[in-house]
Amino acid sequence: MDNNLIFGIRPVAEAIEAGKQIEKLYLRKGAEGQLMQELKDLCVRHRLRWQEVPVEKLNRLTRGNHQGVVAQIAAIEYVGLQDILDRVPDDETPLIVLFDGVTDVRNFGAIARSAECAGAHGLITPLKNSAPVNAEAIRSSAGALAAIPVCRVGSVRNTLKTLQTEGFQVVAATEKSRKLLYDADLRKPTVLVMGAEDTGISKEVLKLCDEQLAIPLIGHVESLNVSAAAAVMLFEVVRQRIGTEA
Repeated sequence: MDNNLIFGIRPVAEAIEAGKQIEKLYLRKGAEGQLMQELKDLCVRHRLRWQEVPVEKLNRLTRGNHQGVVAQIAAIEYVGLQDILDRVPDDETPLIVLFDGVTDVRNFGAIARSAECAGAHGLITPLKNSAPVNAEAIRSSAGALAAIPVCRVGSVRNTLKTLQTEGFQVVAATEKSRKLLYDADLRKPTVLVMGAEDTGISKEVLKLCDEQLAIPLIGHVESLNVSAAAAVMLFEVVRQRIGTEA
């Protein structure tokens, strides 16, 4: 059974009241009763959404006495954007990686690993259309997701605008650009945006980016895997910043 699952009305309610971050909440379709209604009221107070599913789905998730309720607890503790900014040491230049549509958990984990190794100060991922930070992502990150702060946001565009007002330059990794990453100044506070595996960065987000940078490719294949591209971009930041940190 998934270690991040809890089930039963009271255990789930206690987890919510204890402030546990609920990734997903499943309730049996048509379930009624006073305790179930109290749980729903609790979810409304905590602004938690639930999904009503057939009992067969709940039975597949756990063999325990779920009482019509199964919740998936977040595998990591997410932080707020300001928490990431506040944790940047005074003698370091901020570096953040933002995911725009990366949906493969192994890519997510691999990028997190490269980001942590490169000294990035945090990861930002959207609430929707993003890889879940689950056990597989954590394994793929070689433990990096337990070390680097992760923030989930409702709006990527609004988050980027906020970071720009905080003095960050927003850098898009895209093979469609004529400007190479080696021709950009990455010694400034930087948000590196990595796009979806198939379509890249969305047009709406690209419009907000201060720089659109490409990795030069000499072979016949048109693009790198997003996690490989992220590693190249991140360590160009490291190369430029080595010896310049006060």
